[in-house]
Amino acid sequence: MGAMSFWHWALVILVVVLLFGRGKISDLMGDVAKGIKSFKKGMADDDEPATATSEPKPIEQQPAVKTEAEKAKS
Repeated sequence: MGAMSFWHWALVILVVVLLFGRGKISDLMGDVAKGIKSFKKGMADDDEPATATSEPKPIEQQPAVKTEAEKAKS
């Protein structure tokens, strides 16, 4: 009842790939990377010293995420 062996991990990875497919996993990881980059950019923007004369920055519009049905129509 110790740690999981190589065969346990191989089976878990195989099941995950079969359920989600390689495409969805890579899309998910790409979205996670974009989120991390946005978070870091936001944190860097907050580190800049604010002055009384500086104007507020406008909020950047992000394109809407298409659902699977909308992707199929395109």
